[in-house]
This record gives sequence, C-alpha cells and structure tokens, in this order.
Amino acid sequence: MKALSMKLPGQIAMCAALIASTVGPAVAAEPDTRCYELRVYYAAEGKLEALNARFRDHTCKLFEKHGLANLGYWTPTDNPERKLYYVISAPSREARDASFKAFGADSAWKEAFAASEKDGKLVAKMESTFLHVTDYSPAIEAEIGDEPRVFELRTYTTTDGNLDRLNARFRDHTLRLFEKHGMTNLAYWTLDEGQPDADKTLVYLLSHASAEARDKSFDAFRQDPDWVAAKTASETAAGGSLTTSDGVKSVMMIPTDYSQSR
Repeated sequence: MKALSMKLPGQIAMCAALIASTVGPAVAAEPDTRCYELRVYYAAEGKLEALNARFRDHTCKLFEKHGLANLGYWTPTDNPERKLYYVISAPSREARDASFKAFGADSAWKEAFAASEKDGKLVAKMESTFLHVTDYSPAIEAEIGDEPRVFELRTYTTTDGNLDRLNARFRDHTLRLFEKHGMTNLAYWTLDEGQPDADKTLVYLLSHASAEARDKSFDAFRQDPDWVAAKTASETAAGGSLTTSDGVKSVMMIPTDYSQSR
C-alpha cells in the first residue's frame, strides 16, 4: 500500500493511507501452507527443568537439523501439571512425518535421550494437534520482542455449523479490535481434518505486555461498541452464541529462556 500511495496524487493518496491504517493486521502476502503442530508435554514429577534442558541443549537444534522449524516454547503461568507447550512447523504433513522419523533415528538424539532419562522418564504424557493457518492470520514468524511479554493461547469450540461464522467475525472485526486495544495477534489456526472437533475449533496465539495489561485490554475490548455490534449481529444471524457454553479456553504462558519467540 505504501508503494502504491506514493504514485497517487493528493487526496487519493491520503485515502489510500487511511484505508491502510484501519484495515487491521496485515495477513501474509502468500498463503501459508505449512503444517503446524502444537505439542503439549506433561513432565514427570520433578522433571520439568530436565525436560527444558533437553530441549535447550539438544532437541531444538536437532529439530532444525531435520527440517522442523521451532516457533516457540512456553510454560503456563499456573502450572501444577508441569506442562510445556510448543509449536513447530514443516512444509507439509508428509515432510513433518519424514523429519520426525529422521530425528528419531539420529544418533545425537538417541544419545541425548538416553543420558537425560538415566534417572527416569522426563515425560509422563504428550498431546499433539495438527494445525493449518487461517486466511486472516498475520504472517507467522518466530521473533524475540523488544520488551518482556506474556503469551496467551486461546481455543474456541463453536456450536454446530458455526466455525465459518466465527472465522468471519475474527477476520472482519476481532483482529482489528484486539490491536486497537493493545493486544498483538500472532497466529490463527484451525485443525487439520480427521482430528476430534476439527470442524468446530479455532486456536490462536496473542501476546501482551503483561498479565495486567492483558486484563485491561480485554475489559476495554468487551465494552467497545464496535465489538458489541459485531457480536450481536453475528449471533443474531446464527440464532445464538457462536461458541459452546464452555467453549472458550485460555492459557496464559511465559516463554522459556530458549524459546524462539519471547
């Protein structure tokens, strides 16, 4: 838009600049067709730091060696279950599978794994979700911010048949209003087909300056007349709420010291 406006005279250029400033976060220039994977590890009792050390010292670089890009690693601010969340990506699901096969066969991984588990397993349970980017998501990149920040992973479960309506509300209204109220949109995904609730789940990632700033931002967002109007219109068209009664889940997270996004 900047390059175009330089070529436009007078009032046309001013209008173009105004449009650019009000349409909200820019989406990726080209469709992002990568396979993303959200993985959640539940560390065994007393083993979370050892698990972090294995990722810090070995796993992250071995992932990259075998074609798996690290987006970020986080732990919940309230973490009684000793969880570690992370997101990786590969060019495709087939490439992801091939990368994990090569990673698992790597002698450096086998050595690191054996050494780290000489006193017991580090992971009690693991969950994996395969994701693809929505058409309105900002371009997704690992980055280190200029100031400390907290991250928020949010998962929405829609009422039957309303995922498209929810996506439309985010595309047309919510992202822009989040930014207006000081929240940073980082990534928006839906689930790959074949997984439970793939037709009714939206997963997205935000960042905030602090937990206190997050609460103030959401309070202002929920009271914004533009949001109230958008929410009312979308729910009127749907004949009710777009999400189930317990369909909004939020996890506040802090990045690990080795996270590629922090």
